[in-house]
Amino acid sequence: MNAEHRPRPRLRSAAAAALLVTALTGAGGAAGADTTASGTTALPGTVTAGKLAAACTGTPTGFATVDALGQNGTTGGAGGPVVTVTTAAALKDHVGRAGPYVIQVSGRIQVSGMLTVVANKSILGVGTTAEITGGGLQLGSTTRPGNNVIIRNIRFTGAEDDSISVTNKAHHVWIDHNDLSDGYDGLLDIKRESDFVTVSWNHFHHHSKSALLGHSDNYPADVGKLRVTYHHNFFDGTDQRHPRVRFAEPVHVLNNYYRNNALYGVASTENAGVLVEGNYFENVAHPIYVGYDKSGPGRVVERNNRYVGSGTPQTAGTVVEPRTYYPYTVDDPATVPATVSAGAGVGKIGC
Repeated sequence: MNAEHRPRPRLRSAAAAALLVTALTGAGGAAGADTTASGTTALPGTVTAGKLAAACTGTPTGFATVDALGQNGTTGGAGGPVVTVTTAAALKDHVGRAGPYVIQVSGRIQVSGMLTVVANKSILGVGTTAEITGGGLQLGSTTRPGNNVIIRNIRFTGAEDDSISVTNKAHHVWIDHNDLSDGYDGLLDIKRESDFVTVSWNHFHHHSKSALLGHSDNYPADVGKLRVTYHHNFFDGTDQRHPRVRFAEPVHVLNNYYRNNALYGVASTENAGVLVEGNYFENVAHPIYVGYDKSGPGRVVERNNRYVGSGTPQTAGTVVEPRTYYPYTVDDPATVPATVSAGAGVGKIGC
């Protein structure tokens, strides 16, 4: 991409900075339904009785902050109605509605299959017990885009397919402070021309395939897309794909904690360009691969990483600098195990 065509960087997203989940107050409605403070009727299963206040503030860093594709950073459902859901029916309904919504997930919700999330949604877990189990969230369909979506503070378990799938050209997505484990396929896949995504402060564990980036070796439409920042994630005993990258450039893998990953840490394939920077690899025999399985080689630049009880990383070629798109700072990698262990996962951000 020529410099004049690159999206300009943002230091922060003003609207996202103002994200505040407001109080909901019950006010006697029709039988079998609740009413919100605005008087609109909510679906059965929506919690509105009494006051439920939850503040979940903050802004992303990395690619989710970049102004591009007609979107100014990632703001999710800011400015839209606030609802709290406790049932699969209510969750499915609200994530699929047109327009912005702030959707609070309260308690454990059993779902089946993948629920389609459409544009301008914040999906925020309440407290430390919000969980989506049995199925997952798919951002966008071929006809309904899943752009400008925030997913935070939710535990994902036992998905029949992926726990979270960012697909079908979804762009400007922030996936932050979640706990993902024990699914059938991938915990977090980003593919099919999606772009401008930040994956931060998540805890991946008790699973093999963690984070795929790029649909397949036979999907070159991903060239020039899939710009993703992975920072301060804890890849805790997961086997592979942290991430496994095809075609994308640049991919920024920054200040993550890798521990006891049986197959490998990062794999760059099919001419992808990946910067692996400031990470801590502990007991990882193959921290970085250039090429993997039947996929052709990618490019990798590694700098300022720590390798403890780990093998020698593979590197190749040059990579576009993420600073071309956004400013950032690098934590001392020696501090990463303590910082990430303490900060990644649910219950850490005041939702």
